[in-house]
Amino acid sequence: MSLVLALDASSSACSAALLRRGAEGEELVSRYALTPREHTRRLMPMIDEVLAEAGVAPAQLDAVAYGHGPGSFTGLRIAAGVAQGLAYGLERPLVGVSTLKALALGGFLRHRFRYVFTTLDARMGEVYAAAWRIENERPVALMDEAVLPPERLQLPREHEDHDWVGLGSGWGLWDAMPAEIQAALGLTVVDVEPQASDMVILAADAFDAGEHQRPHDAQPVYLRDQVAWKKSAPSAASRKAPQ
Repeated sequence: MSLVLALDASSSACSAALLRRGAEGEELVSRYALTPREHTRRLMPMIDEVLAEAGVAPAQLDAVAYGHGPGSFTGLRIAAGVAQGLAYGLERPLVGVSTLKALALGGFLRHRFRYVFTTLDARMGEVYAAAWRIENERPVALMDEAVLPPERLQLPREHEDHDWVGLGSGWGLWDAMPAEIQAALGLTVVDVEPQASDMVILAADAFDAGEHQRPHDAQPVYLRDQVAWKKSAPSAASRKAPQ
């Protein structure tokens, strides 16, 4: 059995989720809310709530996961800092999860979309983007995650003829998208955000496969090279895990 806690603050939404995975199946408890500029205040109470509802003490966790990006610079730092502090305090490994991959998984789990182009508004006239195919109920990347102007978006050539769905805030820049992209996508959903309830599933997969990192290796994925994350050991106060 594995117990994984995931948290996310990469967008205007804030969320936390706990997944209990065992021989008898899976149990998922989650919280999600649109809380622009309130992530610092709302994230820890959400974590406390999911742990309490599941009847799980922090010391029982096997791993801590977080949405490592891309996304809001401030939100990514908040999520990485909280996850790092919890992992240090509990002496547990960390799992970073792609926000774009989590969006693709959410599209499959809720709507059975199988070819998904996920984009997030990166500001400055750019989008974060990635394309996915669902295999064995999990997203498989068809292109590297990138940040680029919306007019430069392209579908993976070998998969152009499939029914594509666009998910994420980046599709709000629709008018700037190339004509071939607009023609290929039968549906776009702009008002959808990454969620910890999807991230925790991907994180549990990674943890079960032995793919995790040490707490001090927590590092947001900004995709923009000029943005640096200064890694440092958290203070004693930030290492204190909830009891």
